[in-house]
Amino acid sequence: MRSVRVRIIIICAALVAAGAGAWLLFPTDKGNDRPISVGTTDEVSSLDPAGAYDAGSWAVYSNVYQSLLTFKPGSTTPVPDAAGACGFTGTSLTTYECTLRDGLVFANGCEMTAQDVKYSFDRMLGIAADVGPAALFPTLKSVTAQDRKVVFRLSARDATFPLKLATGAGAIVDSTRYPKDKLRDGATADGSGPYVLDEYQPGVRALLKPNPLYQGAMSRPAAPVEVRYYAEGEQLAAAWRNGDVDVTHRQLPPQMISTYDPGKSGVQMTEATSAEIRSIVFNVREGSPMAERAVRQAVAALVDRNKIASGPHHSTVEPLYSLIPRGFVGHSTPFFDNYPDGPEALDRARKLLREADVETPVSFTYGHRSGETSAAEAAELRRQLEAGGLFRVKIVSAEWKEFQKGYAEGAYDAYGLGWLPDFPDSDSFTQPLVGRDNALQNSYASKTIDRLIAATQQYDDRAGAVDDFKAIQAEVARDVPLVPLWQKKDYVLSSPDVTGSQYLSDGTGIWRLWQLSWL
Repeated sequence: MRSVRVRIIIICAALVAAGAGAWLLFPTDKGNDRPISVGTTDEVSSLDPAGAYDAGSWAVYSNVYQSLLTFKPGSTTPVPDAAGACGFTGTSLTTYECTLRDGLVFANGCEMTAQDVKYSFDRMLGIAADVGPAALFPTLKSVTAQDRKVVFRLSARDATFPLKLATGAGAIVDSTRYPKDKLRDGATADGSGPYVLDEYQPGVRALLKPNPLYQGAMSRPAAPVEVRYYAEGEQLAAAWRNGDVDVTHRQLPPQMISTYDPGKSGVQMTEATSAEIRSIVFNVREGSPMAERAVRQAVAALVDRNKIASGPHHSTVEPLYSLIPRGFVGHSTPFFDNYPDGPEALDRARKLLREADVETPVSFTYGHRSGETSAAEAAELRRQLEAGGLFRVKIVSAEWKEFQKGYAEGAYDAYGLGWLPDFPDSDSFTQPLVGRDNALQNSYASKTIDRLIAATQQYDDRAGAVDDFKAIQAEVARDVPLVPLWQKKDYVLSSPDVTGSQYLSDGTGIWRLWQLSWL
């Protein structure tokens, strides 16, 4: 096998040398070849698609890697990208086939094959990283490859499977460059997306240059992009005010957003259609006080979302009373119905704890990612929960990677976590968040919810899943593996000399840096 691998690498090296001249085939912008700088507070956990399931990492993946399918701006129906065609075979919705485009190559010059696609999925599922995307594919039973065809066989019907293929979880890697049984380290990436990762400094910057070898559904980028990473919103705001970035996306301070008037400066401010939510997630492992359902229900009874929205978030968010946010199929309000706001909330919480023979005050740790807004939110939650003497809360903050590791290992009894939909469907808020082996890493599992999730995935017409989605939300409000807090829209600011920022984010989970260009 070693000799075969050596021959493959030699062929790829030759293709790279030949591909270097391809840069000359595409004209560059003569007016301004400076990279467009995009500022964000999202952090990249890993450049390896098998190792991350977060907005910052997937933002890079959607530009550097290709998936079989993708979403065009403004559309919720996936279209072929690395694939030439895809579709379910038969009526069972358990076999899905894709045929690759002809002539696909990775940016390093290596040919992309159906075996690379199979390798990417087998590897991702086999590694099953704690904070990786394997949780998105609980029904994927096997992947086979022959010639240019890839066949996915599912253990149950799943009409949402094509949507999942279009996410960062479906990123295709070069099988000669990524180890089979472990994550790839380092500051490089080998993909076939619209951009090549030219330089990368973790937590500082990522320089993306147009990939002249890209073939797919998207247009080739018009300009290089430099993504600049900031630890907190205040730092991003300062960079914007100083002119250090041309575009900002996620997360400017709430107070700045609530008072900003772009009309005075000619700045373009876009309100993206994304639906970000945030919840208190409970660690239900044995030994945590949150393993007791009555304790979780008592927290749900005491939370005052309106004060969180108007206080730490300066009314830039809206209270959320359900797992599925407004604007998505099946949204309902069971947390409002079951745990109404008002002076009776404390009496209800006290009764729940008394009937379960829970000694008060209940002491627990609450973890959150470091940052001024998250800290202010945590402080407000502690004030609310401790006001009646039923709880004693210890707040712990950590940088993003440490925070991820902490909640995955059960270091916190409860923790605040934001969530962006992976794809434009209510399933993106159910299976990954409350399904078995979910992405929240809180050890929660419910046979009832698993059955209902499977039921929602039966329907090609998603309206048919409304009753099952409502039943899931009602069960979540009863069992309380999490407490929804708020939902918000995304905001993108861009300077007057940059166009295309309105396409950067639209709720499909794809970060379209290639849409940006100089005027």
